[in-house]
Amino acid sequence: MPTVQLGHQLALNENPYGPLPSVRAALTGALVAANRYPEFLPRRLPGLIAERLGYPPERVVVGAGATGVIMHILQEFVTPGAGVVMATPTFDGYPLLTDTVGGRVVEVPLTRDGHQDLAAMSAAVDQRTAVVVLCSPHNPTGTCVGHGAFAEFLERTDPSVTVVFDEAYIDFVPPGDRVDTAMLVERHPNLVVMRTFSKAYGLAALRVGYAFGSAPIITRIRRWQLPFGMTALAEAGVRACYAAEDELALRTETITQECARLASGLRDLGYRVPASAANFVYLAGCAPAELDRLRTVFTRDGIQVKHCTTGIRITVGDPAATAAVVSAAR
Repeated sequence: MPTVQLGHQLALNENPYGPLPSVRAALTGALVAANRYPEFLPRRLPGLIAERLGYPPERVVVGAGATGVIMHILQEFVTPGAGVVMATPTFDGYPLLTDTVGGRVVEVPLTRDGHQDLAAMSAAVDQRTAVVVLCSPHNPTGTCVGHGAFAEFLERTDPSVTVVFDEAYIDFVPPGDRVDTAMLVERHPNLVVMRTFSKAYGLAALRVGYAFGSAPIITRIRRWQLPFGMTALAEAGVRACYAAEDELALRTETITQECARLASGLRDLGYRVPASAANFVYLAGCAPAELDRLRTVFTRDGIQVKHCTTGIRITVGDPAATAAVVSAAR
């Protein structure tokens, strides 16, 4: 049979290189027990993650990817008609899952340079707000929230409102630029920090997301977990990932360098591209006619990207993908 040409899959912010080699080997070895069920409710996996973070196990909850954790958070805290404040555009899962649980999506436009407008988001919180979502790096622009600005935001936010801080792309952010979430979760029991193994670690197919925070708030989230909802491969994959930090550092550096090359190539063509601390870039500020032209040429050239209302998000791929994107954009 002829090989199906998939082109360049740059729409879902996937890691283009797959699992790290040592992680792939560990997963292959774990397949011999694929006939056995995983834990009825996950205990070893959150315990493993908690140990790495320096927390007791009751302060970590896992889910089927970040999306699974988001769903459990919204199920617990959002009653019908309650507001969920978020930037727009943002990760599609937030408005979609808010609608699913009967919540009310409250959208706050990004600033012109692609940042979340924290002052406007604070102003959007009212007595019917249940949850506020911030992402750093933000999806789809790749911009980050600074520690001081986020700390001030938390101080302004009523403790009855759950604040979700989505760090799905944290592994691409230089350590000195990261928010000190460990300090902030101690000060704010309403803060939930969310991360995933889908991006830098390349385990998107295994669906391993997690969140950490105060024990009371994590206990409430955990009660929504489904029996046998996390695979045994997830535990094997996470354990191997934690043993492969040197490999991860090389992988993230490779992707970060390619991200800079892609952004530079697009800026040289005159496009406005916010500085991204993630594994994607965002073409911002395009006129509708230009967005339509780009949709046409990317489709023609077999380049799958994410089309948003205000621009186009492009996942960082390998050097060949970067060349294809820049050529199509030209």
